[in-house]
Amino acid sequence: MNLGRVVLSVVFIALAGAAAWLLLTDPNAGKRGGRGNRSVSVVTKPVVEREFVDIVEALGTASARESVVLTARVSDTVSKVAFEGGQIVKKGDLLVALEDAEEQAQLSEAKANLQEAESQFSRTEDLVTRGNASTSTLDAQRRRVDEARFRLIAAQARINDLRVVAPFDGVLGLRQISEGSLINQNNPITTIDAIDIINLDFSVPERFIATLAPGQSVNARVEAFPGRVFKGIVKTVDSRVNPVTRSVIVRAEVVNSDRALKPGLLMTVEVISRRWDGLAIPEEAVVPTGGNDYVFVKNNDVAERKRVTLGIRRPGYVEVTEGVSAGERVVVEGTLRLGRSGIKITEAMSSNERDGGNQ
Repeated sequence: MNLGRVVLSVVFIALAGAAAWLLLTDPNAGKRGGRGNRSVSVVTKPVVEREFVDIVEALGTASARESVVLTARVSDTVSKVAFEGGQIVKKGDLLVALEDAEEQAQLSEAKANLQEAESQFSRTEDLVTRGNASTSTLDAQRRRVDEARFRLIAAQARINDLRVVAPFDGVLGLRQISEGSLINQNNPITTIDAIDIINLDFSVPERFIATLAPGQSVNARVEAFPGRVFKGIVKTVDSRVNPVTRSVIVRAEVVNSDRALKPGLLMTVEVISRRWDGLAIPEEAVVPTGGNDYVFVKNNDVAERKRVTLGIRRPGYVEVTEGVSAGERVVVEGTLRLGRSGIKITEAMSSNERDGGNQ
């Protein structure tokens, strides 16, 4: 056992001596082992100027710009249904006609009475001109003409009450009546919605009120159309804050020219409240240390650590308000091997470039 220990000791001493000899005789050994002189391979990217936006996110409900449940003005029997559900109509298009035989007879009578009154007025006017009638007689006849004209207008209004027409351009809903049915003012006929422009109402916390104003851009999305963005603008900010939810209702108008959006849809909303240009760096360049943020800037062939002040973050990049200048190159790969300022660095291909070259 003692002999074995002696042999091991001799071997260890020999190895230690060989290592010492190599260190003393190899002139590059210090460069390989010295931390201050070694070169670290890194990837850098420039500090660039790009547009930033403040975005307020919310959930909202779509509604039609105009929406009405159509009903009849009077009670009567349906004689004609001139529409189908889902039809696109123009303002004034006839949708439903009710029985109007009696009203048409009254209209014809009113027209005849007006024609007779106008003839009597013409004859009386001629007699007055020749001096065979008094002006008071002419005035009485003029009143009869006016009365007949008013009766005609009233008869026409009664017929109009028996017609249901589109109050504005829009899309009709489901048809809920049939020809021959008896309806009254409480029976819904159909709905009509103007959806070429959609009203989008959404609730925003009161702390964002100062950042909201009419005219701001809106991007809206809905699950039914993944990947599609509907553009709009803020139209109105409600004048009152809800004291329970501590929020305010904002209404935006979203263009819906192809009528893809339907009233009642739940939509996600992004309000672009402010735009500005600022300096941006990739997120991976930031090294948080001790409650502060730092980046390594390439200065010739040396990495210089700088403290930076960050602004808002966006996917993949972050705004820098202080600490770097446009055009400087910051280290984005290899930051973990740079413990302090003054480390020598060499530029290498990024991982994306290497992956692209291997494909």
